[in-house]
Amino acid sequence: MIAKDDPVTCAIYAKRNDLLNTPGWKRFKTLAKRQKVLSRMAMQTKLHQQRRSKKYKFGVEIPQTHKQAMELDEKYGNNKWKEAESLEKAQLMEYSTFQDHGKAVYQNKRIVNAPEGYKQIRCHMVYDVKHDGRYKARFVAGGHMTVVPTESVYSGVVSLRSLRLVAFLAELNLLHLWGADIGNAYLEAKTQEKIFFIAGEEFGEMAGHIMIIHKALYGLRTSGARWHERFSDTLREIGFIPSKADPDVWMRDAGNCYEYIAVYVDDLCIAAKQPEEIIKVLRENHNFKLKGVGPLSYHLGCNFYRDPDGTLCFAPKKYIEKMMFNFNAMFNHKPKEYTSPLEKNDHPELDTSEELDAEGIKQYQSLIGALQWLISLGRFDIATAVMTMSRFRVAPRIGHMERVKRIFGYVKKMKDGCIRIRIGKPDYSDLPDQEYDWGYSVYGNVKEITPDDCPTPKGRKVVTTSYEDASLYHDYITGRAVTASMHFVNQTLIDFTSKRQATVETATYGAEFVAARITVDQIIDLRNTLRYLGVPIENKSIMFGDNRSVVDSSTLPHSTLTKRHHALCFHRVREAIASKAIGFYWIDGTLNPADTLSKHWGMSQAWPLLRPILFCRGDTYYSDDKENKDPNRTNGECDESNKEEESSMEEDNEENKPIEA
Repeated sequence: MIAKDDPVTCAIYAKRNDLLNTPGWKRFKTLAKRQKVLSRMAMQTKLHQQRRSKKYKFGVEIPQTHKQAMELDEKYGNNKWKEAESLEKAQLMEYSTFQDHGKAVYQNKRIVNAPEGYKQIRCHMVYDVKHDGRYKARFVAGGHMTVVPTESVYSGVVSLRSLRLVAFLAELNLLHLWGADIGNAYLEAKTQEKIFFIAGEEFGEMAGHIMIIHKALYGLRTSGARWHERFSDTLREIGFIPSKADPDVWMRDAGNCYEYIAVYVDDLCIAAKQPEEIIKVLRENHNFKLKGVGPLSYHLGCNFYRDPDGTLCFAPKKYIEKMMFNFNAMFNHKPKEYTSPLEKNDHPELDTSEELDAEGIKQYQSLIGALQWLISLGRFDIATAVMTMSRFRVAPRIGHMERVKRIFGYVKKMKDGCIRIRIGKPDYSDLPDQEYDWGYSVYGNVKEITPDDCPTPKGRKVVTTSYEDASLYHDYITGRAVTASMHFVNQTLIDFTSKRQATVETATYGAEFVAARITVDQIIDLRNTLRYLGVPIENKSIMFGDNRSVVDSSTLPHSTLTKRHHALCFHRVREAIASKAIGFYWIDGTLNPADTLSKHWGMSQAWPLLRPILFCRGDTYYSDDKENKDPNRTNGECDESNKEEESSMEEDNEENKPIEA
């Protein structure tokens, strides 16, 4: 550290003081001594500039205030924003959202006729343009100005895994799958907060009036919880109860099976024998304004449709189109197409290129966020690449940005991948017998622990199949391996994982055992989830791994533990096998689909694993279901839309080695 009496330091201080004493800098002199105040003011200025900067969506300039909205209408010679505001205000009045308390009277800048016991907040319009070109205005409350409530305001949403299960159970038990959207959902519930606001110019004649808020207006801290309570009471009235597997999956006994409603705030996915009857009750008995009612075609960013052979598919087609549009708007060009998300055996952690600037970091984070939601919608083929690139969100480099652009290029080329609902049960009659006597092992005659509060199993039985894999030394910086797992119910992919392990393993055996333990925990969770949804499970779950040493150590009672730090994984896997909840079998690495989730691959090797899951058509009916089987359906036909991609993969000779197990 340089001492203050150092000549160079003294010269710097003298020059700085001379500068701060010049006209225009004197006020800054006092601020410079208060670093926190200075930093806060700089951040406020930055945010102020961001709020004032022009924003566009789908080529349309988005206003920030009512005044800007009216100016844009006048500028472009239309009334689109005014009409959007009028529609929003009409809906607010229709739901009796406010109570007019009269004109506000001010005295010394204080409202003298404010309602007693109520807190004043600010409210404003938020403007947006939808993907179909509609102009949207939403009146939002400044909930940040209210007192933090002492009670819980949590409001959950259905998980996407549960949504996939509901779609699968609809096909399995011949239920109809419908979708619906509840309009102005929050305004259906009453708020318990005592708040008011002063109406702005957008309220016309009521501008300047005191408006007491009665309904759960968007933006309030408790609005989500109030709506959740309101709709929960409604579903209970019509005979549905929340599942303990996922409280936002509601189920009702329908005789030979269960009916389900998956709730994501105001978006409903209904699997029922007569969904139109449920819609009728919601409309007529509870006065909900439902939109988009009918067979499920689009839900939470996913398109639902049927192949020509009748197989139900869900794919994020519209979401990918939006991703490509945003990419083009961000970089002024479309992404270059690639046949794999990243180069085979790539190690982005070793990249030493220059770090991105502030704008580049913002773009990088936006792209990663879009890709993460795409994975949630079922595109597992990019999971490992996105998991790797997500590590660098805080300080990405130019090379990292190029890799993320490559992932977009892969998604663009392979945009037609989708998950198909295949309800046919796999045939495991040729699997080797693993009936060993575990009675004299340390586990004894252990039994699978099953919950005793599950609903009575109804409907057709299911079989669960899981694949696990690990990639040793995936990360050259930390030495971490990657755990990969895939879970199928019958022949439908329901869940998958690609995640760096929490520990550093020094051998493939240890990394594979960690992956096996994580997969076992996920299997037990899936089995209990199915039980709580009232689904009968047929015998034990089947798990495949491509490391023979781990499989033998797990399945043979006389196997011993050689490394003590593997004890937890060793005993967790073996006890699950001893309880006959899981059967663990070896599979060749080139046939293990979890391999696509554990490493960066080349398409020539991964295509045989990806094609059956994402790109091939298949039958959704049991082969022995004579009554319901459609004779016109086909099995294993490759989707016509991907014939071109398949041909290009066969011609790709750049990487022709098999994936390492």
